[in-house]
Amino acid sequence: MLKTTLIGHASLLIQSKETTILTDPVWFDYLWEEINVLCPRTELDRDTIPPVDVLYLSHRHQDHFDVRTLAYLKRNKRILKPDVRIMAPNDDIVLEVLKELEFENVEILADFEPIPVKDVTITPTPSLNQASTSQDYFPEHGLLVHDGEVTAWNQVDTIVSPEIIDHIKQLYGGVDLAHSRFLPLLEGNFTYHKPVVLPFDEYCSFLNAMRALAPRFVVPGSAAFRYRDEFAFMNHYTFPTTQEQFLSDLSEFCPEIQSSTFLSGDVAHITPNGIRVETQGSDFVRTVEDDSYRVAFKPVLEVSPIRTRTSDKAQHEQEMKVIRDFIENQFLDRIANSEILQGWKHWKMMYQLEVFGQGESEIWSIDFGQPELSIQKGSLAKINLYEGIASSELYALIEKTTSWDYVALCGNYRTFNNIYRITNGSLEYFPSEKINQALEPLMDTFPADLTMDREKYLKDVRRWKEKA
Repeated sequence: MLKTTLIGHASLLIQSKETTILTDPVWFDYLWEEINVLCPRTELDRDTIPPVDVLYLSHRHQDHFDVRTLAYLKRNKRILKPDVRIMAPNDDIVLEVLKELEFENVEILADFEPIPVKDVTITPTPSLNQASTSQDYFPEHGLLVHDGEVTAWNQVDTIVSPEIIDHIKQLYGGVDLAHSRFLPLLEGNFTYHKPVVLPFDEYCSFLNAMRALAPRFVVPGSAAFRYRDEFAFMNHYTFPTTQEQFLSDLSEFCPEIQSSTFLSGDVAHITPNGIRVETQGSDFVRTVEDDSYRVAFKPVLEVSPIRTRTSDKAQHEQEMKVIRDFIENQFLDRIANSEILQGWKHWKMMYQLEVFGQGESEIWSIDFGQPELSIQKGSLAKINLYEGIASSELYALIEKTTSWDYVALCGNYRTFNNIYRITNGSLEYFPSEKINQALEPLMDTFPADLTMDREKYLKDVRRWKEKA
């Protein structure tokens, strides 16, 4: 017998007769650069969580790999047993953070390599994310747990193929309970002026994965947060479906598969005789309020304006002084040394950068169609490429105190492009589906690279390592 308890979002407690496994713990608000909160709202009694034999970390995303919670667990002398086994992907940043937090017994996961722990076998299942997207270049795993009688699979955020599904089915003769992906997040679509609709191909892949896997029972997994109040308008643009809608669609797509919603505090009991979901059956976590109505998908509602987060007038003036100096004295040199300069020139880009402060915004423009590049204050005749950003966020990028994870998701940075050029007798345009890399000068100047990613996590290590 196995049982899985949802603590919140992707944090599960998986228990057999002898073994307790904790996955992807994110136990504090706020999460993901302090933009999000857990949803539904939960109450977690950390003093009564059963002692843990295995801490399983699926991948680097901050809604799964939360430095604050990890620092808390390291300081807590009760939750993690002295001989706890830490299982993590072969990711340099993840391993560096664990080392900085002074974790021991760290084991590196490998695709489909079984790991015996007491009375269970843990098998990491692979993801195709590295081959599928340009951003998620780091390893990621799902989690298969087998106790000799029953099998549970947590898909987490993994992207799977028919071959991966077939391998999972062959290992133990099928899966009893699957924690399935169900929500294709649209994070960044609003910011980058991309379609804000349910991505049907991706959504259908979730349904097809469950049909191919044919588990006895399915519960939705790994999508239980929302934007906090000051970013609340983004809730209507990011979450294009719900647990209930996915399960309704799954019941029509695969009528033979049983399913249930799964909220924090719910417990799934998995036995050879069947699967039963005990609503609010946990004695250490419960749903206080199902406030998921806050994430109703309505991408036509009011949009908050871009605004600086700096309220102090003197500080704002100092930030604008730094920004003006950067744009007027450094920005053009960065652009001139960019690897994509010739692309901007080829398309004769008319670029506009708008910075929003406490009063009126300030605009700078570059005409890439001119032989000699220059930055001029104010607008040009048209805009092919636009970046609008709050002064507080641009200042933080210049000072290297933020990352694009925050800037691009908080609603204080927005961009669009209409890339075309006119030649003699023709109009040539750049197909939007080919724009996979950042074309924006700010994103090129402050690249979202390994260095930025590493500093984001180490900043949290410095903040939380010694906190009580």
